Amino acid sequence: MLTMFSDFFSSSFLLPSTFILVIFIISVWFLSPTTKIQKNPLPSPSRLPIIGNLHQLGANPHRSLQALSNKHGPLMLLHFGRVPVLIVSSADASREIMKTHDAIFSNRPTSSVRNKLIYNAVDIAFANYGKQWRQNKSTVVTKLVSPKKVESFRQMREEETDLLVEKIKEMSCSSSPVINMNSLVLSIINGIICRTSLGKKYEGASSKELFANFIELMGVFSIGDYIPWLSFVDWLHGYEARAVKISKQLDKFLENVIEEHLAQKTEKSEEDKDYVDLLLQIQNDGDDKFTLSRDAIKAIILDVFVGGTDTTYATMVWEFTELLKNPRVMKKLQEEVRQVAKGKTKITEDDLDKMIYLKAVVKETIRMHPSAPLLAPRVCTQDVKVMGYDIEVGTQVFINQWAISRDPSIFDNPDEFRPERFLDSPIDYKGHHFELAAFGSGRRMCPGIQFAMILNDLVLANLVHQFDFVLPDGQKGEDMDISETVGLAVHRRVPLDVLAISKV
Repeated sequence: MLTMFSDFFSSSFLLPSTFILVIFIISVWFLSPTTKIQKNPLPSPSRLPIIGNLHQLGANPHRSLQALSNKHGPLMLLHFGRVPVLIVSSADASREIMKTHDAIFSNRPTSSVRNKLIYNAVDIAFANYGKQWRQNKSTVVTKLVSPKKVESFRQMREEETDLLVEKIKEMSCSSSPVINMNSLVLSIINGIICRTSLGKKYEGASSKELFANFIELMGVFSIGDYIPWLSFVDWLHGYEARAVKISKQLDKFLENVIEEHLAQKTEKSEEDKDYVDLLLQIQNDGDDKFTLSRDAIKAIILDVFVGGTDTTYATMVWEFTELLKNPRVMKKLQEEVRQVAKGKTKITEDDLDKMIYLKAVVKETIRMHPSAPLLAPRVCTQDVKVMGYDIEVGTQVFINQWAISRDPSIFDNPDEFRPERFLDSPIDYKGHHFELAAFGSGRRMCPGIQFAMILNDLVLANLVHQFDFVLPDGQKGEDMDISETVGLAVHRRVPLDVLAISKV
C-alpha cells in the first residue's frame, strides 16, 4: 500500500497553489516542540522536513526498507510525516514484537480510507485490540474457520477445482490456447469465497468489479493519515470519494445478501451453513454481554474477502511463476504428485498429507514471495523496551517479513528458489517460527490459514498432476518479467500467460 506515495511527488505536492501552505508547514515543523529524548533511541536515518522518511520508500517498500535496515540494523526508526514508525527486519526482533510484547503491539493504526470501507473498523483484521475485538475474533475462530467448519467446505473446494481443470482443458484445445493464470486462479478463489461466505457464486461483471475496487482501495497509501495538512493530496487522487462510493455499493450488496438469508424458509444443517448464516445465528443467540452488530457481520465478511482472495491469489500465481522458472522443481513436484495419485485422475484432500515436496514448494514460495511483505501494521500502546531500545507509545510498527525471509543468516542462498531447504526443517508458516511468519503471529495472526492453504495445495496438486505447463512463444523461464506491483498484496506486474498440455 505504501507505493502510492510515489504519486505524491509527481502531482499535487508541487502545485504552485500549495507553495504558501508548504512554507507555513515548514515553519510549524521547526518551531514545534521536539519529542522527548529517549534513554536508548533507535538507529534512525536522517529525514526531511514535513515528509520525514517517506521519500525513501520507493516503488517496492519491502525492498527499500531492507536496504535501509542493512545499514541501520534490524530495529530501525523512521518517520512517515511526523508519525514514528518502527521497521522490524529480523526474526529475533519480530519475535519480540509478536510474542514477547504481543499485547503491547496489538493495536492497529487508523486509516481514513480503510475505515470508510469496513464500517469504521468493527471487523477482525483492522479493529483495535480490546474486549469487542476479542469476542469477534473468538467468534470467527470457533465458528467460521474451525477445523470442523473448514472440513465441511471440502466438497465445494473439490467441485471448484474440477471446474477449473475442465476450463483449462477446454481452453488448451481452443483456437486461442494461451491461458491467463491470473484470471483463472482468481476465478476459483472468488468462487470458493462467495460460496462459503455468501452461499452462492456472484459471477456478474458488476460484482467482480465491485470487489476488485474494494481490494484496490484497501491497499492505497493515504498521505493524510501521516501528514494531515496534506490530506488534500488524497482528495486530488480521489481516494476519499471512491471509498465513499464503493462503501455504499458494498453495503447495498451485503444488505441484499443478508436479507436473502433472513428470508430463507428452509432450515439448513450446520454443515451447509455459510458464513452469513453462522453470523446471523450468532447475532440471534447473543445476550447483553456480547452482541454482534449488523455492521460487524458485514465487516467480518469483507475481512474474509480481504484475507482469502487477494493474498491467496497472489501466492498461487507466484507458485506457478517459480515452477516455470525452475523446471527441475516442476519435474520433481510432478513426479511426487503423480506417484501419490497412483493412476487416479484427480487428487483429493486425503492425498495432500502424503505430498512432502509439495508442502516444501509452498513454503519456499511463501518465503520468497510473502503476499503481504510488510505485515499488517501495529501500534505501540505504551512505552516499552525492545531488544534494549526504548519504543514510545504511539509508534507504528511494520514487520518486514520479506527481508526476514531473505536473511542469509537464516537461509543459505536466500534468492535461490530451493524447496529442498524445507524437507528436513521444522520451520513452518503457522506462527511459531518467526523466520517464516508470513501470516503473522500472536493475537493478530491471520485466523484463516487453514482455510486458505488447503485450497492452495489442492489446486496446485491437481493442476501439476493433470497438465504440463510451458510458456508461450518459446519463452524461457529465466526470461520472464517477474517485476512486482504492490498494493494490499504483492502481485506480478505482468500477468502470467501459459500453455497447458493435458496429461490425464
